[in-house]
Amino acid sequence: MLRVLQIVRLSSRCSSSFVSRMRFLNGLKQNDDVCSAALQDAHMFLFHRLSPLLQRNHQGTFRTAELRTSDVQSLLENLGSDRTLLQEAVLIGCTEQNQAQFCLDIGGLDQTAAEELCGGTFVDLRKSFFLLSGAEAPLVAKAQALLRWHQTNGFCSATGQPTHRNRAGSQRTCSSSGIIYYPKMSPVVIVLVSDGERCLLGRQATFPRGLYSALAGFCDMGETLEETLSREVAEEVGLEVQSFSFSSSQHWPFPQSSFMMACHASVSPAHAQLCVDHSELEDARWFSQQEVLSALQTPPPQRRRSPPHPLAPPKTRRRSSTHHRVDPEHQILNRLRRVH
Repeated sequence: MLRVLQIVRLSSRCSSSFVSRMRFLNGLKQNDDVCSAALQDAHMFLFHRLSPLLQRNHQGTFRTAELRTSDVQSLLENLGSDRTLLQEAVLIGCTEQNQAQFCLDIGGLDQTAAEELCGGTFVDLRKSFFLLSGAEAPLVAKAQALLRWHQTNGFCSATGQPTHRNRAGSQRTCSSSGIIYYPKMSPVVIVLVSDGERCLLGRQATFPRGLYSALAGFCDMGETLEETLSREVAEEVGLEVQSFSFSSSQHWPFPQSSFMMACHASVSPAHAQLCVDHSELEDARWFSQQEVLSALQTPPPQRRRSPPHPLAPPKTRRRSSTHHRVDPEHQILNRLRRVH
Protein backbone atom coordinates (compact mmCIF):
# COMPACT_ATOMS: atom_id res chain seq x y z
CA MET A 1 0.00 0.00 0.00
CA LEU A 2 2.92 2.35 0.71
CA ARG A 3 4.14 1.87 -2.86
CA VAL A 4 0.65 2.75 -4.17
CA LEU A 5 0.71 5.98 -2.17
CA GLN A 6 4.15 6.81 -3.54
CA ILE A 7 2.90 6.40 -7.11
CA VAL A 8 -0.15 8.56 -6.37
CA ARG A 9 2.07 11.29 -4.86
CA LEU A 10 4.41 11.21 -7.85
CA SER A 11 1.43 11.46 -10.20
CA SER A 12 -0.16 14.31 -8.24
CA ARG A 13 2.91 16.49 -8.78
CA CYS A 14 2.17 16.56 -12.51
CA SER A 15 0.18 19.57 -13.74
CA SER A 16 -1.94 17.44 -16.07
CA SER A 17 -4.56 15.08 -14.65
CA PHE A 18 -4.18 12.97 -17.80
CA VAL A 19 -0.44 12.58 -17.22
CA SER A 20 -1.17 11.72 -13.59
CA ARG A 21 -3.58 8.93 -14.55
CA MET A 22 -1.27 7.51 -17.20
CA ARG A 23 1.68 7.36 -14.80
CA PHE A 24 -0.49 5.78 -12.14
CA LEU A 25 -1.69 3.09 -14.56
CA ASN A 26 1.82 2.45 -15.84
CA GLY A 27 2.99 1.93 -12.26
CA LEU A 28 0.26 -0.67 -11.72
CA LYS A 29 1.29 -2.54 -14.87
CA GLN A 30 4.96 -2.59 -13.96
CA ASN A 31 4.70 -3.63 -10.31
CA ASP A 32 2.64 -6.71 -9.35
CA ASP A 33 2.68 -5.87 -5.65
CA VAL A 34 1.38 -2.35 -6.26
CA CYS A 35 -1.33 -3.70 -8.56
CA SER A 36 -2.39 -6.30 -5.99
CA ALA A 37 -2.70 -3.57 -3.36
CA ALA A 38 -4.81 -1.43 -5.71
CA LEU A 39 -7.11 -4.40 -6.38
CA GLN A 40 -8.09 -4.52 -2.71
CA ASP A 41 -10.12 -1.31 -3.08
CA ALA A 42 -10.97 -0.96 -6.75
CA HIS A 43 -13.96 -0.36 -9.01
CA MET A 44 -15.07 -3.68 -10.51
CA PHE A 45 -16.83 -4.43 -13.80
CA LEU A 46 -18.46 -7.87 -13.80
CA PHE A 47 -18.97 -10.10 -16.84
CA HIS A 48 -20.59 -13.48 -17.31
CA ARG A 49 -19.21 -15.36 -20.31
CA LEU A 50 -18.07 -12.03 -21.76
CA SER A 51 -21.44 -10.28 -21.29
CA PRO A 52 -21.22 -7.18 -19.03
CA LEU A 53 -23.42 -6.63 -15.99
CA LEU A 54 -25.75 -3.64 -16.48
CA GLN A 55 -28.24 -1.99 -14.13
CA ARG A 56 -31.32 0.05 -15.01
CA ASN A 57 -31.63 3.38 -13.18
CA HIS A 58 -34.77 5.30 -12.16
CA GLN A 59 -34.88 7.07 -15.53
CA GLY A 60 -35.11 3.72 -17.31
CA THR A 61 -31.66 3.98 -18.89
CA PHE A 62 -28.80 1.52 -18.40
CA ARG A 63 -25.38 1.90 -16.90
CA THR A 64 -22.63 -0.42 -15.74
CA ALA A 65 -23.09 -1.86 -12.25
CA GLU A 66 -21.21 0.12 -9.59
CA LEU A 67 -19.32 -2.49 -7.58
CA ARG A 68 -16.26 -2.33 -5.37
CA THR A 69 -13.84 -5.13 -4.57
CA SER A 70 -15.57 -5.85 -1.26
CA ASP A 71 -18.92 -6.21 -3.08
CA VAL A 72 -17.44 -8.78 -5.46
CA GLN A 73 -15.81 -10.67 -2.62
CA SER A 74 -19.19 -10.97 -0.87
CA LEU A 75 -20.83 -11.99 -4.14
CA LEU A 76 -18.30 -14.77 -4.72
CA GLU A 77 -18.84 -16.12 -1.22
CA ASN A 78 -22.64 -16.07 -1.61
CA LEU A 79 -22.31 -17.96 -4.89
CA GLY A 80 -20.16 -20.64 -3.29
CA SER A 81 -16.86 -19.57 -4.81
CA ASP A 82 -13.73 -18.72 -2.87
CA ARG A 83 -11.95 -15.39 -3.20
CA THR A 84 -9.17 -16.78 -5.36
CA LEU A 85 -11.31 -16.09 -8.44
CA LEU A 86 -10.70 -12.40 -7.75
CA GLN A 87 -7.08 -12.95 -8.76
CA GLU A 88 -8.28 -13.34 -12.36
CA ALA A 89 -9.42 -9.69 -12.44
CA VAL A 90 -7.81 -7.59 -15.21
CA LEU A 91 -6.81 -3.94 -14.95
CA ILE A 92 -8.66 -1.75 -17.48
CA GLY A 93 -8.16 1.83 -16.30
CA CYS A 94 -8.60 4.28 -13.45
CA THR A 95 -10.98 7.05 -12.44
CA GLU A 96 -10.23 10.78 -12.38
CA GLN A 97 -9.29 10.26 -8.72
CA ASN A 98 -6.76 7.53 -9.58
CA GLN A 99 -9.00 4.73 -8.35
CA ALA A 100 -8.07 1.53 -10.18
CA GLN A 101 -10.71 -0.15 -12.37
CA PHE A 102 -10.70 -3.91 -12.95
CA CYS A 103 -12.92 -6.37 -14.81
CA LEU A 104 -13.72 -9.98 -13.88
CA ASP A 105 -15.59 -12.74 -15.71
CA ILE A 106 -17.61 -15.06 -13.45
CA GLY A 107 -18.84 -17.29 -16.28
CA GLY A 108 -18.32 -20.42 -14.20
CA LEU A 109 -20.91 -19.32 -11.63
CA ASP A 110 -24.71 -19.29 -11.73
CA GLN A 111 -25.84 -16.37 -13.90
CA THR A 112 -29.37 -16.00 -12.53
CA ALA A 113 -28.20 -16.04 -8.92
CA ALA A 114 -25.50 -13.47 -9.68
CA GLU A 115 -28.03 -11.17 -11.39
CA GLU A 116 -30.40 -11.38 -8.42
CA LEU A 117 -27.66 -10.61 -5.91
CA CYS A 118 -26.34 -7.67 -7.96
CA GLY A 119 -29.70 -6.27 -9.03
CA GLY A 120 -28.67 -6.23 -12.67
CA THR A 121 -28.60 -8.17 -15.93
CA PHE A 122 -25.75 -9.59 -17.99
CA VAL A 123 -26.31 -8.19 -21.48
CA ASP A 124 -24.67 -9.21 -24.76
CA LEU A 125 -21.89 -6.74 -25.58
CA ARG A 126 -23.31 -5.70 -28.95
CA LYS A 127 -26.61 -4.74 -27.28
CA SER A 128 -24.76 -3.09 -24.41
CA PHE A 129 -22.92 -0.86 -26.87
CA PHE A 130 -26.18 0.88 -27.75
CA LEU A 131 -27.60 0.96 -24.21
CA LEU A 132 -24.63 2.70 -22.60
CA SER A 133 -23.52 6.29 -23.12
CA GLY A 134 -20.47 8.44 -22.56
CA ALA A 135 -17.24 6.75 -21.53
CA GLU A 136 -18.88 3.53 -20.32
CA ALA A 137 -19.31 1.82 -23.70
CA PRO A 138 -15.63 1.96 -24.77
CA LEU A 139 -14.50 0.96 -21.27
CA VAL A 140 -16.78 -2.11 -21.31
CA ALA A 141 -15.55 -2.95 -24.83
CA LYS A 142 -11.94 -2.74 -23.68
CA ALA A 143 -12.70 -4.93 -20.67
CA GLN A 144 -14.36 -7.63 -22.77
CA ALA A 145 -11.51 -7.59 -25.29
CA LEU A 146 -8.92 -8.14 -22.55
CA LEU A 147 -10.96 -10.90 -20.89
CA ARG A 148 -11.40 -12.66 -24.24
CA TRP A 149 -7.66 -12.34 -24.98
CA HIS A 150 -6.73 -13.99 -21.68
CA GLN A 151 -9.26 -16.78 -22.23
CA THR A 152 -7.79 -17.63 -25.65
CA ASN A 153 -4.07 -17.17 -24.97
CA GLY A 154 -3.40 -19.59 -22.17
CA PHE A 155 -0.69 -21.42 -24.13
CA CYS A 156 2.42 -20.34 -26.02
CA SER A 157 2.10 -20.62 -29.81
CA ALA A 158 5.81 -21.52 -30.09
CA THR A 159 6.22 -24.15 -27.36
CA GLY A 160 2.67 -25.21 -26.48
CA GLN A 161 3.47 -24.60 -22.82
CA PRO A 162 1.20 -22.60 -20.47
CA THR A 163 1.53 -18.83 -20.33
CA HIS A 164 1.23 -16.86 -17.10
CA ARG A 165 -0.08 -13.32 -16.77
CA ASN A 166 1.25 -10.46 -14.71
CA ARG A 167 -0.98 -9.04 -11.96
CA ALA A 168 -2.45 -6.27 -14.15
CA GLY A 169 -3.17 -8.65 -17.03
CA SER A 170 -1.27 -6.44 -19.48
CA GLN A 171 0.91 -9.33 -20.71
CA ARG A 172 1.41 -13.09 -20.61
CA THR A 173 4.74 -14.94 -20.49
CA CYS A 174 5.54 -18.48 -21.65
CA SER A 175 6.59 -20.59 -18.68
CA SER A 176 9.13 -22.44 -20.85
CA SER A 177 10.68 -20.00 -23.31
CA GLY A 178 10.03 -16.68 -21.59
CA ILE A 179 8.34 -15.28 -24.71
CA ILE A 180 6.13 -12.33 -23.74
CA TYR A 181 2.74 -11.87 -25.38
CA TYR A 182 0.76 -8.62 -25.39
CA PRO A 183 -2.94 -8.06 -26.22
CA LYS A 184 -3.41 -7.31 -29.91
CA MET A 185 -5.93 -5.53 -32.11
CA SER A 186 -6.51 -6.21 -35.81
CA PRO A 187 -6.25 -2.99 -37.90
CA VAL A 188 -9.30 -2.19 -40.03
CA VAL A 189 -9.88 0.66 -42.47
CA ILE A 190 -13.38 2.10 -42.92
CA VAL A 191 -13.69 4.64 -45.73
CA LEU A 192 -16.32 7.01 -47.07
CA VAL A 193 -15.72 7.36 -50.81
CA SER A 194 -16.95 10.49 -52.62
CA ASP A 195 -16.98 11.69 -56.23
CA GLY A 196 -17.45 15.31 -55.12
CA GLU A 197 -21.26 15.23 -55.20
CA ARG A 198 -22.22 11.81 -53.84
CA CYS A 199 -20.91 9.25 -51.36
CA LEU A 200 -20.55 5.51 -51.83
CA LEU A 201 -22.13 3.05 -49.38
CA GLY A 202 -22.42 -0.73 -49.52
CA ARG A 203 -24.13 -3.58 -47.74
CA GLN A 204 -23.52 -7.26 -47.01
CA ALA A 205 -26.20 -9.92 -47.18
CA THR A 206 -26.07 -10.32 -43.40
CA PHE A 207 -27.05 -6.67 -42.78
CA PRO A 208 -30.63 -5.80 -41.74
CA ARG A 209 -32.80 -4.86 -44.70
CA GLY A 210 -32.05 -1.46 -46.12
CA LEU A 211 -28.91 -0.96 -44.01
CA TYR A 212 -25.93 0.53 -45.85
CA SER A 213 -22.48 1.32 -44.47
CA ALA A 214 -19.16 2.84 -45.44
CA LEU A 215 -16.77 0.33 -47.03
CA ALA A 216 -14.38 -1.45 -44.65
CA GLY A 217 -11.72 -4.13 -44.64
CA PHE A 218 -8.83 -5.58 -42.64
CA CYS A 219 -5.25 -4.53 -43.32
CA ASP A 220 -3.10 -7.22 -44.93
CA MET A 221 0.33 -7.93 -43.47
CA GLY A 222 2.85 -5.27 -44.56
CA GLU A 223 0.26 -2.83 -45.91
CA THR A 224 0.11 0.86 -45.10
CA LEU A 225 -3.16 2.60 -44.31
CA GLU A 226 -3.41 4.08 -47.80
CA GLU A 227 -2.56 0.77 -49.47
CA THR A 228 -5.33 -1.02 -47.58
CA LEU A 229 -7.83 1.71 -48.38
CA SER A 230 -7.01 1.70 -52.11
CA ARG A 231 -7.05 -2.10 -52.32
CA GLU A 232 -10.38 -2.50 -50.55
CA VAL A 233 -12.11 0.08 -52.76
CA ALA A 234 -10.65 -1.53 -55.89
CA GLU A 235 -11.62 -5.05 -54.79
CA GLU A 236 -15.15 -4.31 -53.62
CA VAL A 237 -16.45 -1.73 -56.11
CA GLY A 238 -13.83 -1.50 -58.89
CA LEU A 239 -12.83 2.13 -58.33
CA GLU A 240 -9.39 3.75 -58.14
CA VAL A 241 -8.82 6.18 -55.26
CA GLN A 242 -7.26 9.52 -56.19
CA SER A 243 -6.72 10.97 -52.72
CA PHE A 244 -7.63 10.30 -49.10
CA SER A 245 -7.55 11.91 -45.64
CA PHE A 246 -7.61 10.43 -42.15
CA SER A 247 -10.68 11.24 -40.00
CA SER A 248 -10.58 9.40 -36.66
CA SER A 249 -10.04 6.03 -34.98
CA GLN A 250 -11.41 3.82 -32.24
CA HIS A 251 -11.20 0.35 -30.73
CA TRP A 252 -14.02 -1.82 -32.09
CA PRO A 253 -14.68 -5.05 -30.15
CA PHE A 254 -16.29 -6.93 -33.05
CA PRO A 255 -15.65 -9.57 -34.18
CA GLN A 256 -12.64 -9.95 -31.86
CA SER A 257 -11.00 -6.63 -31.03
CA SER A 258 -10.29 -4.49 -34.07
CA PHE A 259 -8.61 -1.10 -34.38
CA MET A 260 -10.82 0.90 -36.73
CA MET A 261 -9.33 3.80 -38.71
CA ALA A 262 -11.85 6.02 -40.50
CA CYS A 263 -10.91 7.88 -43.68
CA HIS A 264 -12.35 9.95 -46.52
CA ALA A 265 -11.41 9.08 -50.09
CA SER A 266 -12.03 10.78 -53.43
CA VAL A 267 -12.46 9.26 -56.87
CA SER A 268 -12.75 10.96 -60.24
CA PRO A 269 -16.36 11.78 -61.25
CA ALA A 270 -15.42 10.69 -64.76
CA HIS A 271 -14.50 7.21 -63.52
CA ALA A 272 -17.23 6.55 -60.95
CA GLN A 273 -18.99 3.64 -62.64
CA LEU A 274 -19.31 0.85 -60.08
CA CYS A 275 -18.29 -2.75 -60.68
CA VAL A 276 -19.39 -4.52 -57.51
CA ASP A 277 -17.75 -7.77 -56.45
CA HIS A 278 -20.82 -9.66 -55.22
CA SER A 279 -18.67 -12.17 -53.37
CA GLU A 280 -17.74 -9.22 -51.12
CA LEU A 281 -20.90 -7.10 -51.13
CA GLU A 282 -24.56 -7.72 -51.83
CA ASP A 283 -24.94 -4.18 -53.15
CA ALA A 284 -23.16 -0.82 -53.38
CA ARG A 285 -24.62 2.49 -54.55
CA TRP A 286 -23.94 6.20 -54.84
CA PHE A 287 -26.09 8.32 -52.50
CA SER A 288 -26.84 12.03 -52.55
CA GLN A 289 -26.33 14.32 -49.58
CA GLN A 290 -30.08 14.42 -48.91
CA GLU A 291 -30.35 10.63 -48.93
CA VAL A 292 -27.52 10.35 -46.39
CA LEU A 293 -29.01 13.01 -44.12
CA SER A 294 -32.35 11.21 -44.22
CA ALA A 295 -30.67 7.89 -43.37
CA LEU A 296 -28.84 9.42 -40.39
CA GLN A 297 -32.13 10.68 -38.96
CA THR A 298 -33.98 7.36 -39.28
CA PRO A 299 -33.85 4.60 -36.60
CA PRO A 300 -32.24 1.29 -37.65
CA PRO A 301 -34.75 -1.04 -39.34
CA GLN A 302 -36.09 -4.32 -38.09
CA ARG A 303 -35.05 -7.30 -40.24
CA ARG A 304 -38.65 -8.10 -41.10
CA ARG A 305 -39.35 -4.60 -42.46
CA SER A 306 -38.55 -3.29 -45.92
CA PRO A 307 -37.74 0.43 -45.46
CA PRO A 308 -38.65 2.91 -48.23
CA HIS A 309 -35.08 4.30 -48.34
CA PRO A 310 -31.58 3.23 -47.24
CA LEU A 311 -30.67 3.44 -43.57
CA ALA A 312 -27.39 4.05 -41.74
CA PRO A 313 -26.03 1.95 -38.84
CA PRO A 314 -27.09 3.10 -35.34
CA LYS A 315 -24.93 5.64 -33.57
CA THR A 316 -22.59 4.76 -30.71
CA ARG A 317 -20.39 7.05 -28.67
CA ARG A 318 -16.71 6.87 -27.89
CA ARG A 319 -14.29 8.52 -25.55
CA SER A 320 -11.80 11.19 -26.61
CA SER A 321 -9.12 12.93 -24.57
CA THR A 322 -11.20 16.09 -24.12
CA HIS A 323 -14.82 15.29 -24.96
CA HIS A 324 -17.18 12.67 -26.34
CA ARG A 325 -17.57 12.36 -30.09
CA VAL A 326 -19.66 10.13 -32.29
CA ASP A 327 -18.07 6.97 -33.63
CA PRO A 328 -15.93 7.19 -36.81
CA GLU A 329 -18.60 5.91 -39.20
CA HIS A 330 -21.12 8.55 -38.17
CA GLN A 331 -18.39 11.17 -37.99
CA ILE A 332 -17.48 10.70 -41.63
CA LEU A 333 -21.14 10.49 -42.68
CA ASN A 334 -22.01 13.64 -40.72
CA ARG A 335 -19.28 15.49 -42.57
CA LEU A 336 -21.55 15.42 -45.62
CA ARG A 337 -23.64 18.10 -43.89
CA ARG A 338 -20.89 20.55 -44.91
CA VAL A 339 -21.07 19.61 -48.60
CA HIS A 340 -21.98 22.54 -50.84
